[in-house]
Amino acid sequence: MKEHTYYVYIVTNPSKKSLYIGVTNNLVERLDEHYQNRGSDATWAGKYYCYKLIYYETFRYIDKAIEREKQLKGWSRIKKETLINKTNPRWNFLNDQFRRDPSVDPRSFRIE
Repeated sequence: MKEHTYYVYIVTNPSKKSLYIGVTNNLVERLDEHYQNRGSDATWAGKYYCYKLIYYETFRYIDKAIEREKQLKGWSRIKKETLINKTNPRWNFLNDQFRRDPSVDPRSFRIE
């Protein structure tokens, strides 16, 4: 049976004023999509330039990831900030931790 990894993540805009919470099974691809959508009114994250990763959690099962995403979306801004501060107190952008491996199919990504 194939192992799956799902991510619940929080991205922000460069000024760190807006927060967007999402779930995905391919964080690298999703971050690329957020970056490509920046400035676009077609998506909430795009409209507010949210493409800078500041927090993520991993899950083995999609139902648990979706449950966590919904939980975080229901939290206050203060509670979300407290969660982020526990693992990333400086709110460093974590996008560079996830890179494409050029030796594999460009549609499949690896986390280093």
